[in-house]
Amino acid sequence: MKKLLLDTSGYSRLMSGDRAVLEALADADQIFMSVFVLGELYAAFRGGDREKGNRDQLRRFMESSTVRLLQAGDDTAEIFGRLKHQLKLAGTPVPINDLWIAAHAVESGSHLVTFDRHFSMIPGVLL
Repeated sequence: MKKLLLDTSGYSRLMSGDRAVLEALADADQIFMSVFVLGELYAAFRGGDREKGNRDQLRRFMESSTVRLLQAGDDTAEIFGRLKHQLKLAGTPVPINDLWIAAHAVESGSHLVTFDRHFSMIPGVLL
């Protein structure tokens, strides 16, 4: 089963019609969206002049039968703590929200669809 998790940059590229993202999602059995990505998207929508349209578009995407929202739980927190510690030891910090998103990718066994290079420094994240 091919599982993908969309990062904020991946969702943005999807909405702009990026062919590679569209093809990857068409080939996926399950698409995950992290609650942390939703938070980043909602913040971005508030800063723009198309908030209602962007929210409507996101709602339609989330209602798709292949899309599932990931909430954070104890397992997510455990993975987050391990990843944060490993990155601290390596001297390669990444933005805190991205660590939570990475924890969701590891927890769900998903490939992360992102255009942010720092995810490649996080151990165990499949890109």
